[in-house]
Amino acid sequence: MNPSFSRLSSGDFPQNSPPVPAVALTIAGHDPSSGAGITADLQVFAAHRLFGTSAVTALTVQSTLGVKEIRPISANFLRQALEHLHADIPTQGIKIGMIGSPEGIQTITSHLQALHSGNRFSSNIPIVLDPILSSSSGADLTGRNDLRELHQLLPAVSWITPNWAELCALTGLPVATLDQAEAATAHLGRRYPNLYIVATAGDSPLPTDLLRLPDGKWHSFPGQHIDSTSTHGTGCAFSSALLSRLILGDPPEIAVAAAKTYVTESIRRAPKLGHGRGPLNLLWPLTSDPRTSPL
Repeated sequence: MNPSFSRLSSGDFPQNSPPVPAVALTIAGHDPSSGAGITADLQVFAAHRLFGTSAVTALTVQSTLGVKEIRPISANFLRQALEHLHADIPTQGIKIGMIGSPEGIQTITSHLQALHSGNRFSSNIPIVLDPILSSSSGADLTGRNDLRELHQLLPAVSWITPNWAELCALTGLPVATLDQAEAATAHLGRRYPNLYIVATAGDSPLPTDLLRLPDGKWHSFPGQHIDSTSTHGTGCAFSSALLSRLILGDPPEIAVAAAKTYVTESIRRAPKLGHGRGPLNLLWPLTSDPRTSPL
């Protein structure tokens, strides 16, 4: 035992009850390397000083070198996890990541619909969907049935954060340029008029993200390409950071800008772990000097 810890007693710690933190729920798969999925999402929530809860949709065998196997959780098990969590620790926001099966998507859709129809949400909470169709290494994480079911889920969420490849799959339109991304985003917005859409361009040489609001207004967020191999889970980190900022009260355009800055700094400060696409430094706000933090 570390001697500095052995000398501590309860009297060495503050005795006042801490404030109750806001709660963020992630519904996503498990990545053993913690670069993506629920363990990464929980780090993002912690970095924003939120209390994170999670419901696992699938187990994976993967590392920074890629995904080897995916085993979806049974729909009944996922349903029970969601219902028990909501009954005990209601959330102020939900992030949905990789689901892994059509049955899982149906379960989440039914859960959200029941909460909406029964007025079981404490308020109009943000629900952010990161429509993960493939991993950073290129592994296919979905299929045609999943894509059809995903469209059934969209009316039950308030935000979606597709990258260009995902935007192409969701709309059937070509998305290889910023103009095409804007056209596809507008197409998706017309189909789902209540949806906030962020088309992310992290893989583009000039990564300009686009935000389309339900009222049809647009905001663009230019970025800069960072030459790094530590890019595993950038989409997970962005969507979870976006949810965190929305829970903390940021308006849409401020939340998107802050999430983009958070991910950029997470890449800049990333540790060199693994032999493939390494993880980000998702906890950097907790270790940075607040006087120099960009957030």
